[in-house]
Amino acid sequence: MKRVWSGRRLIFVLFLLGATLGGASSAVLGVCGPFADVAADAFCPLVLEIFTLGITTGTTPTTYDPSANVNRLQMAAFLSRSVDGVLKRGSRRAALRQFATPQVGDFLAMTTVGSSPFNVECDGADVWVRCGGDGGTVSRVRASDGKLLDTWTGAASGIGMVIALGRVFVSAGLTPGQLYMLDPSQPAGVVTTVATNLGGASYGIAYDGIRIWTANSAGSVSIVTPGVAPPFTVTTITTGFQNPQGILFDGSNMWVTDAGPIPGRLFKLDANGAILQTVTVGQTPVIPAFDGNNIWVPNANEPSISVVRASTGVVLATLTGNGVDAPQYAAFDGQRILVTNGLDGVSLWKAADFTPLGSVPLGVSVTPYGACSDGANFWITLSNQSQLIKF
Repeated sequence: MKRVWSGRRLIFVLFLLGATLGGASSAVLGVCGPFADVAADAFCPLVLEIFTLGITTGTTPTTYDPSANVNRLQMAAFLSRSVDGVLKRGSRRAALRQFATPQVGDFLAMTTVGSSPFNVECDGADVWVRCGGDGGTVSRVRASDGKLLDTWTGAASGIGMVIALGRVFVSAGLTPGQLYMLDPSQPAGVVTTVATNLGGASYGIAYDGIRIWTANSAGSVSIVTPGVAPPFTVTTITTGFQNPQGILFDGSNMWVTDAGPIPGRLFKLDANGAILQTVTVGQTPVIPAFDGNNIWVPNANEPSISVVRASTGVVLATLTGNGVDAPQYAAFDGQRILVTNGLDGVSLWKAADFTPLGSVPLGVSVTPYGACSDGANFWITLSNQSQLIKF
């Protein structure tokens, strides 16, 4: 039976949602704010909250019509405005008054790091950059001002990077694959090799709360169990994999992109690395991002972005246009998805409804690749420029 929502019940639901959204038009004061048909009782503050925060404007400038029914389209509008408001007003960007998105690449803050910067991750205070040149380095950059703080050496052929267990772990594209570790609380020096028997060409890397996982492009997935001292225990699974690229954890399962098949695949794995579900995505899927609900998969050779609902594995959308060109790496900042394009720029979307937010050129042939967010800004590596951009 179709449920009909009364005006007062809707007000109560929205109050529980903690809805917030700025902006409202001015109106002549009535009995309850601008509304002459709402009593000045216990419900009046709730009506004023959703009016002031832009979730509803009433039926006229002076009437709210509190006893009217709400249909499903109206309910969708109320809830969408509520969600948008919570995300916008509760974000770190809002606290820092950083609502603007750069429209051009000129004058963006840059930090010079090692040669061939590839991957980048944030630990909440600092940004970590893995560089392929100079024998393989890992640099720490202060997120507040982009100052280069420390550089570790010895991460030969390092590619993927994850921050876990109070450490920074780096996977190496060697055969067999290797796993490096450094302790940020110690003075910079040479990274520690904690495993030398991963699958070949370890590329993507993720953490499930207990173990480190790597996607190995030679055709496997490795699961590393940290111990008191190296070498760490490694289990490698080859069944079903051709050319794994990216890997992420959604809070329940690992997901791996495989660029071997045409079109590409996104695999959902169980705790032992066995494939539970296969999702067909675009050609050559690379480094995905998880926004808390959906997985965003850049398809480098299509070019497109596949958006996959993690709870079901259903492809919700295949996004094209919006400047997408050889997409490589996706990152999420709590509201927006950013994807690096392989030659010269980035593309952005509103994560909640896939609305394109435009693309921004960063320069000719600068080769943007890795990306992450510190909650206020995105950080992007320019892999042939020895630069890290604060976007």
